[in-house]
Amino acid sequence: MIDRLRTVRLDGAWLRRRALPAAVLTCWLVWAALAWWSAPRAADQSDLARDLAAGRVLTITRVDGWETGGPWGRRPEPRYAPGGSTVVWTRPDGQFRYTYLPARTPTEGDITGVGPGPEASPEPDAATWPGPDPFADPLADPRARDAVTHGGDTLADAVANAAATLALVIGVGWLLMLVAGPPPVVGTRWYWFWVGLLPLGLGVLAWTWRERWRADVPATRPRRSGWSGLGWFILGGIAISLVLAVAGTVLGRYVVPGG
Repeated sequence: MIDRLRTVRLDGAWLRRRALPAAVLTCWLVWAALAWWSAPRAADQSDLARDLAAGRVLTITRVDGWETGGPWGRRPEPRYAPGGSTVVWTRPDGQFRYTYLPARTPTEGDITGVGPGPEASPEPDAATWPGPDPFADPLADPRARDAVTHGGDTLADAVANAAATLALVIGVGWLLMLVAGPPPVVGTRWYWFWVGLLPLGLGVLAWTWRERWRADVPATRPRRSGWSGLGWFILGGIAISLVLAVAGTVLGRYVVPGG
């Protein structure tokens, strides 16, 4: 009887060590899919014209860039600006698209603000904005009227918000387990705090694999300190950025959004 109880207790501990990493990995995969799908993707101005013609523009606005700092799970936020040089629009499939299209300022000799005057800037021209009027702002296109005045969130906003919420749940859960759980094996809690901040949640996955899935495997060296974790955070962040940049160049910015 004692041996049986001991076996059940050991099996329960083993299951907990396996169930937690499996749950974290599942949540991370769902987050990764949602974040990848809703990540802003660079597009050509011809793509905007085609989406307008096909009625695939739900919202459209001008921005002067994106807010991308903060925790790894934070969704990119556009910096709205009426005269911004970037046009952002959302599609029914739940994706954000953006393209560089400077707002044209009427100049002397351009009385109507629609056609090009003798002093007008050559951008955008017919080669860069293939809309009905190559010199008109796409936000003034009659086909974009509903998109310009659209109120409320779209599917793209809902997907991006779901990804950010899931990332927050993963991050808070990991932090609570790190603080309240058993002492880590490989490094101190400060070590794993810094490593856990690595982009894309890769540090959280590393902690889950080593400190939960393989928690019964003893470390082969003294526990790493918080300074070591800070170093890995800096070097790892640079390495991940380089990998993403190369992958984006090789695979294209649709497959690897950003940058």
